[in-house]
Amino acid sequence: MIEQPTQGTYEILQDARQTLEEEGKLLAKVYNEPSIFELEAKKIFSKTWIFLAHESEIPWPGDYVLRRIINDSFIVTRDEDGEIHVLFNMCKHRGMQLCRSDAGNASHFRCPYHGYTFSNTGKLQGVPFEKEAYGPEGLDKDEYSMTAAPKMEIYKGLIFASLNPDVPPLEEYIGDMGWYLDFYLEKSPAGLEVIGAPQRWIMPADWKLAAENFIGDGYHTQSTHMSTIKAGIMRVKSPAYLKEGVQITASKHGCLFMGFPPGNYFNYPQSIVDSMLENLNEEQVEVLKENSIMPLNATVFPNLSFLHSSMAIEAEGQSIPYFTLRIWQPIGAGKMEIWSWCLVEQDAPEEFKKNSNRAFLTTFGASGTLEQDDAENWSGQTRVGAGEMAAQHYLNYSAGSAHVEPIPEDEWPGPGTAYPKNYVDFAQRHFWQTYFHFLLDGYNGS
Repeated sequence: MIEQPTQGTYEILQDARQTLEEEGKLLAKVYNEPSIFELEAKKIFSKTWIFLAHESEIPWPGDYVLRRIINDSFIVTRDEDGEIHVLFNMCKHRGMQLCRSDAGNASHFRCPYHGYTFSNTGKLQGVPFEKEAYGPEGLDKDEYSMTAAPKMEIYKGLIFASLNPDVPPLEEYIGDMGWYLDFYLEKSPAGLEVIGAPQRWIMPADWKLAAENFIGDGYHTQSTHMSTIKAGIMRVKSPAYLKEGVQITASKHGCLFMGFPPGNYFNYPQSIVDSMLENLNEEQVEVLKENSIMPLNATVFPNLSFLHSSMAIEAEGQSIPYFTLRIWQPIGAGKMEIWSWCLVEQDAPEEFKKNSNRAFLTTFGASGTLEQDDAENWSGQTRVGAGEMAAQHYLNYSAGSAHVEPIPEDEWPGPGTAYPKNYVDFAQRHFWQTYFHFLLDGYNGS
């Protein structure tokens, strides 16, 4: 049974928003409440841009992958002319799911129910016994062709779709955050490629906990990830390795910068370092060279996160950098499916690609050490958030608010607002402020 939002739900959320704004405290009940989840599906996931796939996952004509936005299934295809389409995975005859394979190559999709055939552009091509069923004129094939997602756009290789036909352009939605995404996406003019299929697993945890963690929670690392430090997987001198850095809020999104030894660049091969310094703009290179910091983790609202890190894959070995992109896919109140991709520069050395993927799998794959650390926290938070006490329990999101000021604009070359510490909650509060804006005010592009 679907829990529909009631007036009481809205009143609870209004009070929760006010408490966050005035006291820096968040109502724990928002972590796991069915009526709130239904509101999220309607007000957030049906209104914003949602990441579906990377272009390199469908490199050849006929390639496709199956993806979804909450309960809406989409086939992301590349047609014979190289154009990308995002098609609603339903036959318009009787509503059968057309494609049931996660990925493949096909010029056409055939409905298993009555045999209607559609090209990989979505056009209806064949109807069995068409004249017998519909008369001499046959069926209007344009009317019964597959339905494209209301909106689809590509940002630097990332394929997004939106259920909202009035959603603002993707580049406008990303806004100032694009300057920071360049550090992940623009290290080489050759672009990125996905290594292997995305890993997927279900976690009994709320999607918001993961999204807000990746937008800027450097504070948890000194405790949660201590095990990887003791095991020698993470080559850092102190558990407080993320205390210093820079936290960013930009448009609806945010990220966290981590320092590296001058000239180190997370141990990227020199060829990628040279390419990165040449490909990024002057202000971005200034951050790398003068500040010796690089974005570690980031979230594009609502549920797309980035992680850029470096881990050892052999005892006493050098740390190997990797980049993972992931979505926190809600599948119900207090439950999500995680999709996690490993990406590397297309022109990187083959040995590096292999080792970078190993570093990813060791730490942030489905069975990775850091992944398991986070899973324990998020599932525990979600579990206790389902109880009655959580409806009166408020959580502390005030770190930094009383003593940390933003970096002056003339001292930080990037857009948005920058803060000179990582043990602060500015980006996480910004996430929740954005969240309440969507749920309570609606979305008009502002």
